[in-house]
Amino acid sequence: MNAPRGQGSWRLALRERLPLWVQLRCAIEPRTLAALAVVLVAACAFAAYHFLAGRPQTVRVPVRDTPAAAAAPPSSQPVPAPVAPSAVRTGGAVVVDVAGKVRRPGVLRLPPGSRVADALAAAGGARPGADTTGINRARVLVDGEQIVVGAPGATAAPGVSGTAGASGAPAAGGGGPAPGTPLSLNAATAEQLDALPGVGPVLARHILDYRTQHGGFRSVEELRRVNGIGSRRFTDLRPLVQP
Repeated sequence: MNAPRGQGSWRLALRERLPLWVQLRCAIEPRTLAALAVVLVAACAFAAYHFLAGRPQTVRVPVRDTPAAAAAPPSSQPVPAPVAPSAVRTGGAVVVDVAGKVRRPGVLRLPPGSRVADALAAAGGARPGADTTGINRARVLVDGEQIVVGAPGATAAPGVSGTAGASGAPAAGGGGPAPGTPLSLNAATAEQLDALPGVGPVLARHILDYRTQHGGFRSVEELRRVNGIGSRRFTDLRPLVQP
């Protein structure tokens, strides 16, 4: 049976309205074309959904909780008492400075209750010719004091336990320098130089050799050029000598 006339007429009208390239190349039936249109619309809707769902969204920054300040230690805990500096510095020992005409001058650390004789023995004893009559060897040492042996013209000062005057053979034709007067480097003998603190026979001979080679000392600072006299020994000798 032939299709109704009305149904064929609307199909013909729809085909006439299709683009020419569709009529010529595809020859698509209207039913098929309608199905393709539905699929195309569904695909567009699906793409639009994913596009909208994939857009970046504004996200609020989470509020950070500020950590609570560290709790202060309970006041009930006892605070350690400060240690006395003197006890740490000396460690319970007696520290004294032995200088002058001793064999090993320097700072010594002795047991508590030591006496001046113990300090002199620890320094090697007094050198030959040193006058120790002004030193009380039986006195108990005090921490931080100084013991000077045989310093020419030295006077007692705070913290100094005792001093002894310079001794030694006087120069030919004259005596040694008066107490309190610096020793002249250009006129002193080997024995007088030997009596200076920290100066032995060898160093005294070096001073005399320098004086002979350079025609005497023009200033006390030239004493540093003598072999064997360092900065520390020069500091000790500077107030005791003059050109």
